[in-house]
Amino acid sequence: MAKAIVFPGQGSQAVGMGKDLADAFTVAREVFLEVDDALSENLSKKMFEGPAEDLLLTENAQPALMAVSMAVVRVLQQEGKISLAETFKYAAGHSLGEYSALCAAGAFDVTTAARLLRIRGKAMQQAVPVGQGGMAALIGADLEQAKEVAAEAAQGDVCVAANDNAPGQVVLSGTTAAIDRAVEIAAKKGIKRAVKLAVSAPFHSPMMQPAANVMAEALAAVRIKTPRFPVIANVTARPVTAPEEIEKLLVAQVTGSVRWRESMLFAQENGVDTLAEAGSGKVLTGMAKRIHPELKGIALNTPQDIEEFLKTL
Repeated sequence: MAKAIVFPGQGSQAVGMGKDLADAFTVAREVFLEVDDALSENLSKKMFEGPAEDLLLTENAQPALMAVSMAVVRVLQQEGKISLAETFKYAAGHSLGEYSALCAAGAFDVTTAARLLRIRGKAMQQAVPVGQGGMAALIGADLEQAKEVAAEAAQGDVCVAANDNAPGQVVLSGTTAAIDRAVEIAAKKGIKRAVKLAVSAPFHSPMMQPAANVMAEALAAVRIKTPRFPVIANVTARPVTAPEEIEKLLVAQVTGSVRWRESMLFAQENGVDTLAEAGSGKVLTGMAKRIHPELKGIALNTPQDIEEFLKTL
């Protein structure tokens, strides 16, 4: 059976992220330096030492998560001497993780990914004034139930299913008022739990259109190469390899839904049984089995994780 390499999105950042990799591997340190240079600031210091509130800012969290993911990738390639294209059938990334996936597959370099994600983070934050939009996770709801809750909660405001993560975990996004209503409606409908997320903006909703316009401009200025192996896109849950299509889908992704459950089911239906999660945290690894009983997730966070994984190849 085949493997896919997957990359986490926002929410997996934590102070100390990437530090053990930087301590253990020169190639990992080089990635963090490349990102620092690309952004003309010492982001790696914030990653290793905090403060946590700086790391929570989406303009920092996005390039930081990509940096750790790409540090893992470099270690696999240069210390493990593996070709990603030969080892993995597909790459995929959750939200900002799609940039990490494309970077790993060779569509653009680390410097480009860091700059694009800094622009994306700032644009997403500026698209909606703080306090006017938010997100809530519906635990125990499927996509259809979540869409019903969103439609009922909207009442003229924006409220949409933004992330279909796994069976029983769908995230809604919209105006603060609509999200508050959605939490109440979900409780009335007997949905197990509705939790407001600690995010500063309504990501992956039509309210992000100003950010999508900014990304359209930023991506048009970048040369995207054909990836060395297919990347499953968030908004279509299908593989993409044509550079012009990649550009279009990255723009659509800002306001579109992250179809993670469907993306992983597509991989599973096409022979994938193992998801290697490269980067910070274990969120995607935790979702694997819930998406399909035959999908196994392996988190590649630490030098030990990477060593163990390389032994299995």
